[in-house]
Amino acid sequence: MNNILLIIQREYVTRVKKKSFIIMTIVGPLLMTLMYAGVIWAAISSVNQKKIEVLDESHLFEGKFKTTPEFIYEFKNDDIEKLKSGLKGSQYDALVFIPENILEAPKTVKIYSEKGVTMELQGRVESAIEKEIETIKLTEAGITKSVLESAKMDVSSETISLKEGGEKKSSAAAASIIGGICAFLIYLSVFIYGAQVMRSITEEKTSRIVEILISSVKPFQLMIGKIVGVALVGLTQFGLWIVLTAGVFTIGGKIVGDKLMQSKDAITQSQMANLPPEAQELAKENMQVSSGMSNNIVTDIIGAADTLPIATIVVSFLFYFVGGYLLYSALFGAVGSAVDSDTDTQQFMLPITIPIIAAFMIAQVVIRDPHSNLAIWTSMIPFTSPIIMMVRIPFGVPIWQIILSVLLLIGGFMFTTWIAARIYRVGILMYGKKVTWKELGKWIFYKN
Repeated sequence: MNNILLIIQREYVTRVKKKSFIIMTIVGPLLMTLMYAGVIWAAISSVNQKKIEVLDESHLFEGKFKTTPEFIYEFKNDDIEKLKSGLKGSQYDALVFIPENILEAPKTVKIYSEKGVTMELQGRVESAIEKEIETIKLTEAGITKSVLESAKMDVSSETISLKEGGEKKSSAAAASIIGGICAFLIYLSVFIYGAQVMRSITEEKTSRIVEILISSVKPFQLMIGKIVGVALVGLTQFGLWIVLTAGVFTIGGKIVGDKLMQSKDAITQSQMANLPPEAQELAKENMQVSSGMSNNIVTDIIGAADTLPIATIVVSFLFYFVGGYLLYSALFGAVGSAVDSDTDTQQFMLPITIPIIAAFMIAQVVIRDPHSNLAIWTSMIPFTSPIIMMVRIPFGVPIWQIILSVLLLIGGFMFTTWIAARIYRVGILMYGKKVTWKELGKWIFYKN
């Protein structure tokens, strides 16, 4: 036991003292914050004002296209061929042609553009025409505009889960987001820190340092010490990232957010200046509505976090983070002991990585129905349970399923560790020989 603790201490201290660990631990949250800020800034500043001319032969849609700071519509009364020929090199980005028989042939609308039509512009044009045609058809059927307006209702529902005889608010959106983030972190950590175990063992094997280590400790002790040591490094780095990220977002978020809003306001004001007076008022109303909706969304997200079983999520995440890592890192360690270089690991990596990738892909389906048979079974299988169960827990999982999943994961770790140890004890001292799957099978059943 003392030997294992010494190996854990050596692995942990050596890696934590590395410059790369210190730099990435400190710089990681800053890079993430700057990346998100950069993406938001680019999205805001890259929005160019587009001018679209509209030829409406039916004379039904004038004033029906909503002018915004991003899209300005100007209706024309001219020949279509003349407008098409004049589009090239003009100030207009697109030409929308609405034929006279639009009500009988709604699929005859054409949008001309020199540089190509964006999906956003196409969607806006089609939506405006569809709504007006629907209004016209309903009016012809005797339904007035006032009746149409009164028939439009904004319905919102409140989700409530019934647990242990009580009622508790729930939020599908918050559960999906939290579950997805936890699953992705486990998926990422298995690859990053599992690969570190494999590379560490491969490096020591090729440099022959392991021969000296094996003379003092048993191969199994060395393997377990490396696995646990790297696990502690991963937990340390994740913990520091959480603390530093919270600090960066708290302190720097307001500064960056204010700068971005100032930039957005400046861009919007410059675009508003080019709008006609009547369009400016309409654009201001749209902006106020969007701002109010954004504030409501933020408030709803903050309130939704209170509906989740936070304590269960945190405890489960720590367990499945460690359990998933230990299960897979044992196999990564076995691969590292069986090969002489990183290039030789490729043939053995595929069977290990397939269950991880499959679990992440299945998680996309499980989010839609976290209580399906697929979700239940994959959350029990040790190779997929760390990712799938973390997706399900925010939605509420029966305690017996969590206990069974935990027991199976522990059993799976013990089984993979046994296999890895059998391979490790032979492969760690094997040099200059290309290992095959058949050879690995023989190592597992070698007698001591």
